Amino acid sequence: MQLKLPVPLNLLESKPYPDRHADLVKRCQQGERRAQYDLYQQYVKAMYNVCFRIVNNEAEAEDVLQEAFIDAFSHIGSFRGQSTFGAWLKQIVVNRAINHLRSRRMTLVDIESHRLGEDDGPDLADPEPYDEEGVQLEVDRVRRAMAQLPEGYRVVLSLYLFEGYDHEEIGNVLNISETTSRTQYLRGKKRLLDLLT
Repeated sequence: MQLKLPVPLNLLESKPYPDRHADLVKRCQQGERRAQYDLYQQYVKAMYNVCFRIVNNEAEAEDVLQEAFIDAFSHIGSFRGQSTFGAWLKQIVVNRAINHLRSRRMTLVDIESHRLGEDDGPDLADPEPYDEEGVQLEVDRVRRAMAQLPEGYRVVLSLYLFEGYDHEEIGNVLNISETTSRTQYLRGKKRLLDLLT
């Protein structure tokens, strides 16, 4: 008979997620302005790209980004280290960008209540598959093509492909059904591939 030793409690406790900017965050929480500037410099470029992919306008992306950083620094005391600071900040940036789109009155149509018309693009049951691997994607071409997509397609594609959201999360953020998110994604992806070929 083998004796099983209990697992020490300290191994069961959840530890905060390690963050390479933890020192800067701690200094920001203490109100140090220089630390805020340094943290801003660490994340400004990546967060601007997130904003731009969602709002598709340089000036508006800059405005949204500044508002997101103000929010982050105003509420940095609530950051508990359960994720990296970058992941926490990215959530603020995405939420700010989505709220900005809502203020522009972006409408995503719930697929269950929308009848497909001739101008709505292909039906999901379209049997013609696309050879995605055969399409040569270049960063500038993709960026230009993404900018040409209707807002609903672009936002869902950006959140899914670039920000790593799943369709349930996208549905919650945009106040649409998971099915609508999937449909917007599939249609947006097909339209993007059409633009690239």
